[in-house]
Amino acid sequence: MTTATAELLTVPEVMARLKLGRSTVYDLIRSRRLVSITIGRARRIPADALRDFIARETEEAAA
Repeated sequence: MTTATAELLTVPEVMARLKLGRSTVYDLIRSRRLVSITIGRARRIPADALRDFIARETEEAAA
């Protein structure tokens, strides 16, 4: 998909991909470990930010 909305994930989509609960995902956003944007009242996570988060966590776990 090439539309901009295809690159933005909802919190439930991130929850499913990371297999984490809602409060954990919001904690990651609040602590700025996971980048997100707000559009109106909707919270969206760029797909690139999720990939970066996973890469950072993987590197930290390997260290």
